[in-house]
Amino acid sequence: MEGIHSSTRSRDLLRKIKEFTLSILEDLSEGRSPLIFIQSFRTYCTNLDSICSCRSNKPSGHEVLTFQKESHVHRIDVLLRVLLIVQQLLQENKHASKRDIYYMHSLLFSDQSVVDRAINDICILLQCSRHNLNVVSVGNGLVMGWLRFFEAGRKFDCINSPNSAHTIPVLVEDVKDLVSAALYILVVEKESVFQRLENDKFCSKNRCIVITGRGYPDVPTRRFLRLLVDKLGLPVYCLVDCDPYGFDILATYRFGSMQMAYDAKFLRVPQIQWLGAFPSDSENYDLPKRCLLPLTIEDKRKTEAMLQRCYLHQEVPDWRSELELMLQRGTKFEIEALSVHSLSFLTEVYIPAQEHRGQKSEKGKAKLSE
Repeated sequence: MEGIHSSTRSRDLLRKIKEFTLSILEDLSEGRSPLIFIQSFRTYCTNLDSICSCRSNKPSGHEVLTFQKESHVHRIDVLLRVLLIVQQLLQENKHASKRDIYYMHSLLFSDQSVVDRAINDICILLQCSRHNLNVVSVGNGLVMGWLRFFEAGRKFDCINSPNSAHTIPVLVEDVKDLVSAALYILVVEKESVFQRLENDKFCSKNRCIVITGRGYPDVPTRRFLRLLVDKLGLPVYCLVDCDPYGFDILATYRFGSMQMAYDAKFLRVPQIQWLGAFPSDSENYDLPKRCLLPLTIEDKRKTEAMLQRCYLHQEVPDWRSELELMLQRGTKFEIEALSVHSLSFLTEVYIPAQEHRGQKSEKGKAKLSE
């Protein structure tokens, strides 16, 4: 639900907000209980018996909110209050974080998740992306490498110092004049791994761009990565821990999150390839048993649940095989475990070897599609 030009989009959203509130007032004035239809979206299902439509970007159903249901009254109240704040932000051309909005009515909202849900509901009602509401995340991502761009008049020249970290812009739509001499993009799960690459001057030795969301990626990180892939057309790889949470982070980059499924087509990066770490790497790279940790009960439950996701069966069956192997072996390990061989083993041996393997795999797929 990405936007067109911001001023035009803001006027369009203000018109929709006015129409929505007037329709509610009209229903109430005529003694009718307003019905608010919230469409449902999903990034995956667990229906493995037939081809699903999860990748179609179409609604999978809808929910009807009404004042007649006691459980809906508070949700509608929160939605309308947040909508009023959004209207003010658009009218005054100001931005606020989700946390800002929460503290404006913290007693009513009671929890941040209540605000998050209301914002998602509003995006679905108004058919827009969250940043179109002038609601922004606090940027958490980092970038370095062979890249230069301007953001709101500020110059980010990573090319002159490719091993220096820069924060990823919160307002990605303000990124202009994007220039790169990189050969590929590498996304790493954790800041500690990002710092390892920074310390080893990985980007000086490898013409690439490195990004981290520092765990589960926020919206600006995912939007920025999508922008780079769309504008630069570079191969993109993802390096995560060999555990269920690392895999889920990888899946978030490629397929989108269920929470923001309504906007997944603008946030996901279908081109992303899994660089590692794979369960099979423990043997391929001779990791000692002391580096392997047992999967917890929660790890096993999460893995079993992820194995039911439709895209693992329809789009990336090789990912499913690796996940099944993790479950079968009952062990996990962190990327940093590769440092058992040497401090720079990750940057000097593992990543180059995996990236070369990824290139060969893509060439093989290209030949099969010819």
